[in-house]
Amino acid sequence: MLPKADKKERNELFWAGFKEVMRRRMSSSGKRINWINYPTQVKNTYIRLICDGKLTALCYDIQFKDPAIKAIFWEQLGELKKVMEAKMKYPTQWTERFFTEEGLEISRISWELDGFNFYKDEDWKEIHKFFKLRLSEFDEFYQEFKDILITLVD
Repeated sequence: MLPKADKKERNELFWAGFKEVMRRRMSSSGKRINWINYPTQVKNTYIRLICDGKLTALCYDIQFKDPAIKAIFWEQLGELKKVMEAKMKYPTQWTERFFTEEGLEISRISWELDGFNFYKDEDWKEIHKFFKLRLSEFDEFYQEFKDILITLVD
């Protein structure tokens, strides 16, 4: 196990490398965006890039406090499921009741990469490629359907 300072440095190097991979990549909307902090434009929904040695995943987290809004939003995503999965071209996991490490109950749609490890330098290229492809595919879906999702919570 790495000391905390070494782990922090490694984490910074990994994400700096990913920023470099995505530097010239534009959103399908034609705009430049911060891929590491993807702007969903829907309050209480987040894109999470997880790469910590235990898990490598792109997650779309739905964290509405109001259960009724969360249920409506999840139902609408269910209506878009076939379209989303066709755009993503990768196995999708749908978890309506997911509990975070902090004990918060959220809904999560995720795409996980198995067989690669954050602590192996030689795996970084494939992990970066995974994130690049999944984010690009998600962005293509999201830019097409985000207005429907935004309207649900406005």
